[in-house]
Amino acid sequence: MDIAAAASVFTDPRAYADDARFRAATALLRRESPVHLVEHERFNPFYAITRHEDVMAISRASDIWLNAPRPALGPKAKDADREKIPIRSLVQMDAPDHPVYRHVSADWFKPAGVRRLRDRIAELAKRYVDHMADLGGECDFFRDVAAHYPLYVILSLLGLPEEDFPLMLRLTQELFGADDEELARGGDKSAQMAALIDFFNYFQALIAERRANPTDDLGSVIANATIRGERINELEAAGYYTLIATAGHDTTSAALAGGLHALVESPGQWQRLVDDPSLVPTAFDEMIRWVSPVKQFMRTATEDTEVRGVRIAAGESVLLSYPSANRDEDVFDNPNSFDVGRSPNRHVAFGFGAHYCLGTHLARLEGQALYAELISRVRSIELAGTPEYMEAMFVGGPKRLPVRYTMA
Repeated sequence: MDIAAAASVFTDPRAYADDARFRAATALLRRESPVHLVEHERFNPFYAITRHEDVMAISRASDIWLNAPRPALGPKAKDADREKIPIRSLVQMDAPDHPVYRHVSADWFKPAGVRRLRDRIAELAKRYVDHMADLGGECDFFRDVAAHYPLYVILSLLGLPEEDFPLMLRLTQELFGADDEELARGGDKSAQMAALIDFFNYFQALIAERRANPTDDLGSVIANATIRGERINELEAAGYYTLIATAGHDTTSAALAGGLHALVESPGQWQRLVDDPSLVPTAFDEMIRWVSPVKQFMRTATEDTEVRGVRIAAGESVLLSYPSANRDEDVFDNPNSFDVGRSPNRHVAFGFGAHYCLGTHLARLEGQALYAELISRVRSIELAGTPEYMEAMFVGGPKRLPVRYTMA
């Protein structure tokens, strides 16, 4: 593989579903060209950042590197469309707006706020392991368990009715899986906007309801939030909901399923976890590192600068490759080995700096609760077919994980 072929993985959704290809390509880039200019006819140029140290430094310098106007890699047409869409979520925001809007929901996701959910999350973890038992020793762990458990948690937090959960799951998969013909709406890779519009129509109705009849859920907090003395506008509230409803569960689902895939392929690590349940917290962080559900964010330079000696002009963009940073040989011992006891684990799967993932503590609590339940009740587990991963350049993980197991 040459450098040009290696750099092509960032513009090819199929590469993210082929771990061996992506891993080999990014290892080559880290070694030979860690700040690499990628030019492709379908995309505006960008520099791929593949080393952990550089991802951290750029994430830390939010005054020099902005999310807007290009928060994630997409085709040229999508870059142009962003300028026409009057909708922003936290992902599109920079200071001074970002910290103000983030504060609206921050208390709900701090450790103290998340701890209030501990019993409820443990109950849901038990429910989904019970569901595995009811399925008779064989299931698709992603579709039957991982896709639903964190969805139930986050949508309950927002106060959505349970009968709407399947709709939210379908729209999320259509939004994040738009590059995957199987997941895209009608198999049409250009239909992503239709899914986004459906989200916004749904949440505009929720805003009206929560403003007329406030409740004690996060949905009401967002609908009635005050930003600089004025009520949050409907488009920004809908954007807020969409971010939490999608990223709040899809990334966790990917980590839960991808983590089990890693454990099944490393039976010694599964047994180590069974023998020592105190390793569950470090094991889940290793799952997050291993899967890196958020594949990339973009940052745009506000001034002429350099990264590792490469000059980057004001207005040019970089792609922060989290899966690559999380396999950096300079930071992680044996980075391509799955280690449930890895400590320290300086992964950047939750991001870093001003845009550090709002739901980090919730995701960890969910993962730890589910795996504590699993290792206490599953006696043996193995693959029952071939796992399949999403073809997705932004957020992704398994879309099928067939397993066979025995329960206590």
